Amino acid sequence: MKQRINKMKKTFFFIVLMIFVKTISAQSPYISAPDPQNPKEHILNGIITKYALINDTTFKWYGSSQNIYAPSAENKTALANAATAGNFKLVIFGGTWCDDSHYILPKFFKLQEQADFPDAAVSLFAVDRNKKTIGGITDAFKITNVPTIIVMKDGKEVGRVVEYGKTGQWDKELVELLK
Repeated sequence: MKQRINKMKKTFFFIVLMIFVKTISAQSPYISAPDPQNPKEHILNGIITKYALINDTTFKWYGSSQNIYAPSAENKTALANAATAGNFKLVIFGGTWCDDSHYILPKFFKLQEQADFPDAAVSLFAVDRNKKTIGGITDAFKITNVPTIIVMKDGKEVGRVVEYGKTGQWDKELVELLK
C-alpha cells in the first residue's frame, strides 16, 4: 500500500511538473503594451526578433526606413568577415517607441541580411520608455540610450555603438569594432 501511495505521489508530481514546464514554455519572451504617449501604437518589451518588427503592421517605420538605406560594400564585407570568423555576437537594445531606433534598427538588419550575418548571432531586446526590459537585462548592460549595439567577441564586450555613434556614422563605427 505504501509503495502504491509513493508511486501515486511521483505520478502526481510528474504531472504537475509537466504542466509547469508547458506553461513556462508557452509564454512569450516579450510583452506588447499600449504606448501611453501614443494610444494608436504599442510598445514591445523583452526579447524579440527582427520578424516581430517586420510582421507587425503598426510598425510601418520599419519598411520605410530600411528602403532608404544602401549598405556600403566595405561595411557588408566587414560584417560578412565577422560572420565567417564565427566568434562575434551582437546584443542590441532598441525601443519601438524611439525615433532613433526607428531610423537605425531597420538599416542594421538590412546590412545584416546583405552580409549574411546569422540571425542566431544577434540578440535583440525591446525596451520600454524607461529603457528597461523584462528581467532587468538593461541594468546588467548599463543601457542608458537606445538603440545600443554591443559587439561581443568570445563572450566579452569589444565595444558598443550608442544611437548614431560618436561620428554620426553608426554603421562604420560598428564594422570598426568587428575588425
